[in-house]
Amino acid sequence: MSEPASERTTLHRYAHRAAYDRATIDAILDQGIVCHAGLITDQGFPVVIPLAYGRVGDVVYLHGSAASRLFRGARTPSVEICVTVTFVDGLVVARSTYNTDINYRSVMILGQAVEVKDLEEKRRGLEAMVEHIIPGRSRDARPPTEKELRSTMLLRLALTESSAKVRTGWPADEEEDYDLAVWAGVVPFTHRVEAPLADPALRFALDPPEYVVRYNRVQGAVDAAR
Repeated sequence: MSEPASERTTLHRYAHRAAYDRATIDAILDQGIVCHAGLITDQGFPVVIPLAYGRVGDVVYLHGSAASRLFRGARTPSVEICVTVTFVDGLVVARSTYNTDINYRSVMILGQAVEVKDLEEKRRGLEAMVEHIIPGRSRDARPPTEKELRSTMLLRLALTESSAKVRTGWPADEEEDYDLAVWAGVVPFTHRVEAPLADPALRFALDPPEYVVRYNRVQGAVDAAR
């Protein structure tokens, strides 16, 4: 379980579901592709933005358009953002509606995002994101041009303040409810990847690369590179 990084990342409700160790946090982040970043805009109203991301060591890189007003707001030094990643692993069907639950894994990160302005660091960060999403793709696909790099914004968010919350297992019913003739159990969710579909505009007879054919995120993106 480790220790929380701060009071802000300390779980108080269902604290037994908390995980503060980096192994758990990293495993959840490495399986995900899309996060949700929440912030208060400069006009004072809250927004939550879905973003592509990738973890590299102790930071998460967030990808967005340089023309996005909301995404630009996330880089403001006075603005803190909250980033979350969540997986639904199953529906927990209890004997009572009150105890109906969800098995899940989630991560929350708090902090100030820093814009990556150096073009070379931005290039490395974007390549790391591509490799996070589709390991092996960077060696085949065309790298971004300088114009494309400048039209893309990359934010860096440290994992200093982060925590995970995980729920697994069976329904937790009231003792008297176990005598009810009501079915209870778990409906598992799987994260299945379908076979790749070729772009109809392909001008060459090409087989999909092995890292696409064997793509799998069940145990993290690293499986796809094997």
